[in-house]
Amino acid sequence: MKNAVIGNNKQKANLIVLGAVPRLLYLLQQETSSTELKTECAVVLGSLAMGTENNVKSLLDCHIIPALLQGLLSPDLKFIEACLRCLRTIFTSPVTPEELLYTGPDHQTILFNHGAVQNIAHLLTSASYKVRMQALKCFSVLAFENPQVSMTLVNVLVDGELLPQIFVKMLQRDKPIEMQLTSAKCLTYMCRAGAIRTDDNCIVLKTLPCLVRMCSKERLLEERVEGAETLAYLIEPDVELQRIASITDHLIAMLADYFKYPSSVSAITDIKRLDHDLKHAHELRQAAFKLYASLGANDEDIRKKIIETENMMDRIVTGLSESSVKVRLAAVRCLHSLSRSVQQLRTSFQDHAVWKPLMKVLQNAPDEVLVVASSMLCNLLLEFSPSKEPILESGAVELLCGLTQSENPALRVNGIWALMNMAFQAEQKIKADILRSLSTEQLFRLLSDSDLNVLMKTLGLLRNLLSTRPHIDKIMSTHGKQIMQAVTLILEGEHNTEVKEQTLCILANIADGTTAKELIMTNDDILQKIKYYMGHSHVKLQLAAMFCISNLIWNEEEGSQERQDKLRDMGIVDILHKLSQSPDSNLCDKAKTALQQYLA
Repeated sequence: MKNAVIGNNKQKANLIVLGAVPRLLYLLQQETSSTELKTECAVVLGSLAMGTENNVKSLLDCHIIPALLQGLLSPDLKFIEACLRCLRTIFTSPVTPEELLYTGPDHQTILFNHGAVQNIAHLLTSASYKVRMQALKCFSVLAFENPQVSMTLVNVLVDGELLPQIFVKMLQRDKPIEMQLTSAKCLTYMCRAGAIRTDDNCIVLKTLPCLVRMCSKERLLEERVEGAETLAYLIEPDVELQRIASITDHLIAMLADYFKYPSSVSAITDIKRLDHDLKHAHELRQAAFKLYASLGANDEDIRKKIIETENMMDRIVTGLSESSVKVRLAAVRCLHSLSRSVQQLRTSFQDHAVWKPLMKVLQNAPDEVLVVASSMLCNLLLEFSPSKEPILESGAVELLCGLTQSENPALRVNGIWALMNMAFQAEQKIKADILRSLSTEQLFRLLSDSDLNVLMKTLGLLRNLLSTRPHIDKIMSTHGKQIMQAVTLILEGEHNTEVKEQTLCILANIADGTTAKELIMTNDDILQKIKYYMGHSHVKLQLAAMFCISNLIWNEEEGSQERQDKLRDMGIVDILHKLSQSPDSNLCDKAKTALQQYLA
């Protein structure tokens, strides 16, 4: 059987169809089978697993994994090795569910608690290169996003040397590329997990330059992908590392080369090579976008450099409509990173009409793409961004209102945030569109959202809708009752200072309206609340309440006398006198200005 199936997929399939697998597994688990027989069974099963994905499925359906794991308890090393080989083949197949073995942080912890670190550490000095490599790979997987493991690794000694020093030796230029890359990964993961400082020499002088080297033309495509993705992860949270990377070995220009695959077809006579290039082309683009996104996360000059790289904006825009979701996501992330620049929003983003493909991406994308794309839309909708008009015309309002109804809180936040930016200093028509599309029911649902960010952005939207007098009066004439209700609810609820401050600022805006004022003046409950916040222990809230009062008593406006009298009767003037003695200069000035309205 063994000789028949080696390298022959047809024979493998035949044997499986004939029912060989249950019989082999039976012999493998029989107490009475000799060790030689068990070993041969494991070898044949391993060979069957090397075939198609369907073969692996058939093996899994016969419960091969528990049988092989049981085999690892045997005293015979040859048999154990055959079982391990077969297990490795099965677990490296994409059809095998990962939860059958260890993945995820809880599993890293189980391995850690069973002494994985100590048992694997000494293998780093093994005479066999293969063993050293596998030990290194184990550490990279154990340390990834795991502070507990990473903090331990920093202090592990192997033959009197600390692990990080051993990793640094393994990423020197004379070592095999695979070893350099994997050591760089270990150090990167330990750094991101907080076990090594970002300004440590082993990161700045060793790991970062090693990863930049992996991005160069001399490296294989796979190595360049892994190098760029690891470097993107390393520098993502740290502006200093972003600056260092951006000036190392012309990295920004070097990455532009990632977009040149597959090279012109005529030059590639080798069909296999073309196939390989095609397969890796989208991985290369994805890796380049990710790294550009990390490089440009914080620094204006770096963003400028990226955008000035040959055809960069065109490439990103093309990336937005690629068939691969991963490339689309990376392109959107890259754009989002660059869209944090006011300068770029006004220039390059405008010249390349970035909003067009972005709106298309937003039409039907998986959540992870939607979250980044809608964040970016928030930036494009800032008042100084020239893209604002065309985005509005392309149906953005409906789309964003739709996002506010998402189950995903990140999408609700972005939807409402973008509407808030859209409403900022907008004309009446846009505000009316937003209110109509969103519907007051949804607006009030968002005001009672369990997510604090959603609540804050919704208040921000309301505040932007209620600005400039004619708009305030118009909106309050149609929605006044509901808005006053919402404001009352929030001021009575258990909310933090920021929320209450925003709410009082909304009231101050309403108090600035001509007819809208009356909604406050005829509402004794609200007036009492404003009075309460004038005497609050938090200065921010006192100031916000003061704004409401100033707007209500302002002299030049019709009916100011009656309003002043009513507020005096409520004891507001006494509070103003008290506040004019406040140690807080801002509060004291505002109180004095308000008192002058009474004297004028």
